[in-house]
Amino acid sequence: MIYFEHLPLDKEILKALGELSINYVFQPIFLRDGKTVYAREALMRPLDQTVTELIREYISLEKLHVLEVATFFGAMQEYQMRGYSEYVCLNSFPCEFFNPSESRAFVEYFGDLSGRGIIEILEYPAFSSAAFKMKKSATGAQRLRIAIDDFGVGLNDMEMVDRYQPEIVKIARELISGIDTDIRKQNNVLRLFKEFHRRGMMVVAEGIERREEFEFLSGIGIDLFQGYYLARPN
Repeated sequence: MIYFEHLPLDKEILKALGELSINYVFQPIFLRDGKTVYAREALMRPLDQTVTELIREYISLEKLHVLEVATFFGAMQEYQMRGYSEYVCLNSFPCEFFNPSESRAFVEYFGDLSGRGIIEILEYPAFSSAAFKMKKSATGAQRLRIAIDDFGVGLNDMEMVDRYQPEIVKIARELISGIDTDIRKQNNVLRLFKEFHRRGMMVVAEGIERREEFEFLSGIGIDLFQGYYLARPN
């Protein structure tokens, strides 16, 4: 289980973090060969409920910021303990951001993530212009990459891509599943892939669960791949 009491954070947020019982696992993101790991996405795993239940609970309590802080500080602890060196993908709610003291504490404890960090903007629960401005400023200053997670689901549409101008777009499983036999999905994903490449963005195909899906997407030139066919979170 991840512990937070030793972190250089304010007492109030430390108390809130101390109420969590969570671990983190990582799912690899692969290059087109399906073997070379490009990045690892950190995924929260509560010990006594599902992650969806935990997020819903904290939304209702208006404590979503606690999970934002927990994800960054908790996932990075696990990442460093495992000795990983690839890019680390940290999920971020589009309505949350660190306050100045939390930002300083993160850099103080973990050092400079420049060249390694990818901030994945989640597709829920709500967009905040204040959070957007703070994230764009912080990631620019720290040379962190931005990824749009689960493109095609929830908030994450072309408008979000236009706003964030991310380095990476992750196409959601809903657009990928069965693509090897679905001409409509093939045409849609190929159109999106060409548009994102035109903008200089890398494309991740998420939710790959079958060899046929992987082979079709690899064949059209998709950059990166994530899903149970290649590796489960661990």
